[in-house]
Amino acid sequence: MSKQMRGSAPEAFDPQGPHDGPDAISPSDRARPLPRISIQAFCESPGVAEAVQMASEDRRLSKTHVTIQMGGAAAAVAHYQESPTPNLIILESQLSRGELVAELDELAQSCDPGTKVVIVGKTNDVVLYRDLMKRGISEYLVAPISAFDLMECLSGLYNNPETDPVGQVFAFVGAKGGVGSSTICHNVAWTLSEALATDIVIADMDLAFGTTGLDFNQDPVQGIADALQNPDRLDEVLLDRLLTTCSKHLSIFAAPVVLDRDYDMSPEGCETVIDVVRQNVPFVAVDLPHTWAPWTKRLLTQADEIVITAIPDLANLRNAKNIIDLVRTTRKNDSPPHLVLNMANMQKRPEITAKEFEAALDVKTLAVIDFDCENFGQAANNGQMIEEYNAKSKAPQAFRDIALTLAHRRETKVEKKSSPLAPFLEKLKLMR
Repeated sequence: MSKQMRGSAPEAFDPQGPHDGPDAISPSDRARPLPRISIQAFCESPGVAEAVQMASEDRRLSKTHVTIQMGGAAAAVAHYQESPTPNLIILESQLSRGELVAELDELAQSCDPGTKVVIVGKTNDVVLYRDLMKRGISEYLVAPISAFDLMECLSGLYNNPETDPVGQVFAFVGAKGGVGSSTICHNVAWTLSEALATDIVIADMDLAFGTTGLDFNQDPVQGIADALQNPDRLDEVLLDRLLTTCSKHLSIFAAPVVLDRDYDMSPEGCETVIDVVRQNVPFVAVDLPHTWAPWTKRLLTQADEIVITAIPDLANLRNAKNIIDLVRTTRKNDSPPHLVLNMANMQKRPEITAKEFEAALDVKTLAVIDFDCENFGQAANNGQMIEEYNAKSKAPQAFRDIALTLAHRRETKVEKKSSPLAPFLEKLKLMR
């Protein structure tokens, strides 16, 4: 509880803020990943302790070290008389205003400079809020709170609103090899860069067999393997050298696609590289290979959005269910993965329908892309995206729907203005 910390009261006191309405910001936008900090919570009620525990298990707090103790303000005062304070203290108190202020004044005597303090109280009182802000309290939440309320609050403390927000990461994975996950990833990323005119990077994690360079007709000398060799050296300057620009808003972090090298990829190294990329662009599309290793699991579960591509057969249904079950277990505070059925409606092939997939997986199908060997094959051979090769085909609209869903944007359709001659034309039709 540093004397240098400052806060200001809101115009209308609502510490947790409104979250509903048609223009509500998505959960993944409101709560961003936290840096490597130590957090100690002193709770009085099981409900708040449970919320802190659930938040500590979330992917956004994966780099933090969280400990939880019961006893509230009194326990915190006693604890820090003999121990140094962490980066952040979460303190639940059901005391009255006067008693709480007295406890905090005593706690301030033991707090190290720079320690942030978040209070969870029972009173929704603007006078109390202003009094706490004057004493250097970072934030005040009114109980009961959810795990996501807490994560959103902590995200606001450690993500500077004056700087660009941390970019969103979209992980694309195939339920089985050869289902077209990379094609979906590349076309969605390209569509997003064109539709929103915003920067996006495709990170090709299939170092031995990646197709990003081929799909965009590029042959880069350097790429993501150079970054993964020394992930701690990667910064904005080196990143700019390693990226290959494909269009005004799209760049690729290409795979080397050579087999005379061994690729020893650690989960920490992969996460570090993606973190650097997301600090520099609004969107990162991670093209994951169909393999299962600690690093693929880490990138998949740490992504903001997950897209699973499957073709409509039994093996894909089984694998997609396994992935979704794992993701639901490890990402309890996130929305479920998105399912894309690719190469659907192939003639004479028995298929599992989209409705059967949805019933078995308990997820809605985001898009169904029909089998179209002519357009997809020719576009791949040309090093083009589907919309570049044939904008009138069906697939570009599916890619647009996926892209806007991942970015939490809505497509605005402009209504055609009626001609001033329309009433007269209608009368002529009736006279026939």
